[in-house]
Amino acid sequence: MITGKELIDRGLKPGKWFKDALEHINTHNLEGAALEDYLDAIKPAPTIPLLAQPVSFHENIRADTPVEQANIDYVRQSMQLLMRTPTVVAGAIMPDACPAGPLGTIPVGGIVVARNAIHPGMHSADICCSVMLTNLGQVDPKRVLDVAQQLTHFGPGGRPPEQQFALPADIEAEFRDNPFLNSRRSLNSAHEQLGTQGDGNHFLYVGVSRNTGDTMLVTHHGSRGPGAMLYKQGMKVAERFRQAISPETDPHNAWIPSESEEGQQYWAALQTIRKWTKQNHLCLHEAIAGQLEAVVQQRYWNEHNFVFRDGDLYYHAKGATPLDPKFMPDITGPRIIPLNMAEPILIVEGTTTETNLGFAPHGAGRNLSRTRHKFSKVGQTKEALFAEETRGIDARFFFNQIDISELPSAYKNADDVQRQIVDFDLATVIDEIRPYGCIMAGDWEQDAPWRKKKLAKEAARLAAEDGQADTSALAEG
Repeated sequence: MITGKELIDRGLKPGKWFKDALEHINTHNLEGAALEDYLDAIKPAPTIPLLAQPVSFHENIRADTPVEQANIDYVRQSMQLLMRTPTVVAGAIMPDACPAGPLGTIPVGGIVVARNAIHPGMHSADICCSVMLTNLGQVDPKRVLDVAQQLTHFGPGGRPPEQQFALPADIEAEFRDNPFLNSRRSLNSAHEQLGTQGDGNHFLYVGVSRNTGDTMLVTHHGSRGPGAMLYKQGMKVAERFRQAISPETDPHNAWIPSESEEGQQYWAALQTIRKWTKQNHLCLHEAIAGQLEAVVQQRYWNEHNFVFRDGDLYYHAKGATPLDPKFMPDITGPRIIPLNMAEPILIVEGTTTETNLGFAPHGAGRNLSRTRHKFSKVGQTKEALFAEETRGIDARFFFNQIDISELPSAYKNADDVQRQIVDFDLATVIDEIRPYGCIMAGDWEQDAPWRKKKLAKEAARLAAEDGQADTSALAEG
């Protein structure tokens, strides 16, 4: 009778497969060549180690200050760890590169190319974060912003039932047909959150074209709840594969083999989420143009947080704008690169080079985290910072709560980023949308019940400590 120890002595790695294999071997009394043939057929493939040396990557970025250098040093170290992932064949970072997690995580402004592998952690939870532009012609920018404020929706959750947009039947059918998307929660989210923009750095921007003087509407947001749920499921599937085929790989760089059934289903789900996100932009743009009775002169869009395919190569862009037409089969115009609320949005075109891998920056990026930026402004009121940094533009927060982590000083210097776009030959600016104003979510959590509860709990704790201190003082007296 063959035992598990004998299989281990043969150099086989124990696992769930041992039980069925031993039962089959002993039931059929396999031995000799028959045993070897059976074990060769059913034993797990050898695990894949990390690459001995990181794959080299292109650095399209430079530092002009010590803070910027510290940022680049962290990004470089993170990329060096990531580029040892067995599937990786090429990579690059852009001028807006900044950390997006622990060391080894793909940074914002990073591009990582993998062969036959989709890495959910490299597109992150905000799948298909993207920008759409609509040219509204000679319309008063203030009218556009006023109407947009009435029609858009920021913050958590979805729209009230009476304000919801209809989910197109073809997109709903794709949700229902894909095992990654067909849960009741995912479908409900796809209905309720259509026409919503979330929070953080997402915005609705109104400006005027430098070239034509036309008024432009630009929205920036991703796939909201449906995308976040797909990401969570993708990471779970990728982790199962990681444990089986490459346990040395960091969990945040786990992958789904693209040729597996799960890989094909996940790729299809990504395309459906892409369609949903484009529709998310479109329903807002159509509603605003309709309310204004404006004739749409031009419209185009691009994602900058997605996975793009070229044969067996999968380009993971974490905050990078695709330039190469092969990445965007539905392209209808140039590409859109926002910087910050007080700066022009860049309209660019470009070609694939050896160093840009077919991508341009997606924005201005950050040198400091949100928390560190807020700490750097201690001693200044939010109102004073807002007045100073938004002078000359009509900046609004949807929840009427200033979020200083989204003011212009929270981002890298826009002029430096533009210079580096030129110096590294990343793209050519063909127009600028000069700012009239914008809407962002703002600090909607400031008055959130959970935050009030937390503050009340902390106040009670401090009061109790003060009471104990007073009691102790009286006892000592």
